[in-house]
Amino acid sequence: MKDLDLVERAASYGGRTAVVAPDGRFSYQDLLAASYALAGALLEGRPDLEEGRVAYLIPPSFLLVATQWGIWRAGGVAVPLAVTHPPPELEYVVSDSGAVAVVAHPDLAQRIAPIAERRGTRLLVWSAAPTDTAVVARLPNITPERRAQVFYTSGTTGKPKGAVLTHANLAAQVQSLVVAWEWSADDHVLGVLPLHHVHGAVNVLACALWSGATCELMPRFDADQTWRRLIAGGVTLFMAVPTVYSRLITAWERASPEDRARMSSACRGLRLMVSGSAALPVKVLDRWHEISGHLLLERYGMTEIGMALSNPLRGPRVPGHVGTPLPGVEVRLVGEDGQEVQAGTPGEIEVKGPTVFREYLGRPDATREAFHDGWFKTGDVAVVAGGSYRILGRKSVDIIKTGGYKVSALEIEEVLREHPAIRECAVVGVEDAEWGERVCVALVPRAGFGLDPDQIREWTRERLAAYKVPSRVLFVDELPRNPLGKVLKPEVAALFRETGGEPSKT
Repeated sequence: MKDLDLVERAASYGGRTAVVAPDGRFSYQDLLAASYALAGALLEGRPDLEEGRVAYLIPPSFLLVATQWGIWRAGGVAVPLAVTHPPPELEYVVSDSGAVAVVAHPDLAQRIAPIAERRGTRLLVWSAAPTDTAVVARLPNITPERRAQVFYTSGTTGKPKGAVLTHANLAAQVQSLVVAWEWSADDHVLGVLPLHHVHGAVNVLACALWSGATCELMPRFDADQTWRRLIAGGVTLFMAVPTVYSRLITAWERASPEDRARMSSACRGLRLMVSGSAALPVKVLDRWHEISGHLLLERYGMTEIGMALSNPLRGPRVPGHVGTPLPGVEVRLVGEDGQEVQAGTPGEIEVKGPTVFREYLGRPDATREAFHDGWFKTGDVAVVAGGSYRILGRKSVDIIKTGGYKVSALEIEEVLREHPAIRECAVVGVEDAEWGERVCVALVPRAGFGLDPDQIREWTRERLAAYKVPSRVLFVDELPRNPLGKVLKPEVAALFRETGGEPSKT
């Protein structure tokens, strides 16, 4: 397997600890054995999966890592499923990806089994021990240009699109960060992020395993548990979204003076702390600096390109800025005419290089539309000030960044319109210090129907992931529109800033 050179690297790291997780402590040799066993089980005597997509529903664990590697080693394309998503969203990904198989943790098999049965998709319930090599298989040779991974990300069309990364794309993304952030085999990263997104799966997990470092996976983020683990020592890197840092700050502030001292001392033992996936409020950055002694390293990236911009590991970091292009990445800003803008002029970020994804799965038109003269159009607007990029926001108001996730407002609106009591709705993101943006919805009820915010949230929660559920609901007689009838979303957002809307009770 020549893609990421992971097998050769893992063999050279041998008995070093690769993964610490709820299911135990495992070496690189354990990872090789377990991934080989799964690859053989997937192949069933065939020579190669030939880029067949394999979805997997597994909580953060050694088993998840071995599953991803096993899919790659069998010649398949790995498609992670979010353990927090409701059945409709799981089925959408399984269907849209055309998965030939689904690998499930025994504890989650019942959630995915009906979906696999309806789709006619093979279900493999797997809990193999690292040394379980009952299936003897000759594994295919994997070349760098082959497809390796599909990460789903929301777009402006309302439904998530599958961004396809090749093995070469993943290798380029990992190598860029390993160089920029000086990863080494001595590192120990604490992973609290979901592993169905680039931030957790590439920036944390893949970079650690490439480097021979140790990746410690927590089952989910919990502020108090995270503080206890940091106090225990041994962690050198920590990466999170702004919401995580806000919650860690809250936990620190409610702790006793003695515990606060231990918490702050623990942070000073780390060599690097990174924030990304959403804009970091300067208030959060400053407060974290006071508490931890770390000026968080902000960076910029997205599912289709990995990381593109980063503040320096060594050198000044400017609050509100995301630095300069990472090694091997080309970045430019262009105006509405598609031409590169002058320094100091806002423009859309376009990215080129080996880190950029190959295609949107099954969407050739969307793929073509996403590129401009070979440059990927991010849809984000920035300006270069003082030699460093500063993100100004999305070109489209229909993409909401909340708690590290990108959420399509159109997707939520589509679900809400299915409610019999809702005549019209508009979903917007409203700035929030903790979440980056909160998902908010303005509703026009149908005549004769009674509604309350909790009913709206429950309806959405049954059909979409929790982070897509509106936290604030506002009932209005009419939505603001322009003369052509288009909803004026900036005015909708202004309504929430003026009135607040009813907040979630959760």
